[in-house]
Amino acid sequence: MGLLNKTEIEMKLSQLTGWEKSGNSIFKTYQTKDFPNAILFVGAVAQLAESAFHHPDIDIRWNKVTLTLSTHDQGGLTEKDFSLAAEIERIAPNAED
Repeated sequence: MGLLNKTEIEMKLSQLTGWEKSGNSIFKTYQTKDFPNAILFVGAVAQLAESAFHHPDIDIRWNKVTLTLSTHDQGGLTEKDFSLAAEIERIAPNAED
């Protein structure tokens, strides 16, 4: 799995709501109703990440969770990043329950 080019990255970003590119990464901040729900969301993301063997950087600030994805061993963005982001989007509505 190789690095994506600029056009591929832009196309894939356009398919993900709220995700942004910064350097060699993509990121998004999710908001939950409180800290326990933020932790539950992070736990669900952890399960997806383990299954994909691809782990995001996670920053938790009370009810806000920022996830950052990059394929570090490739030095940038690959299909793995966008695939995991799409899976996270699939579970994201549960973060506000």
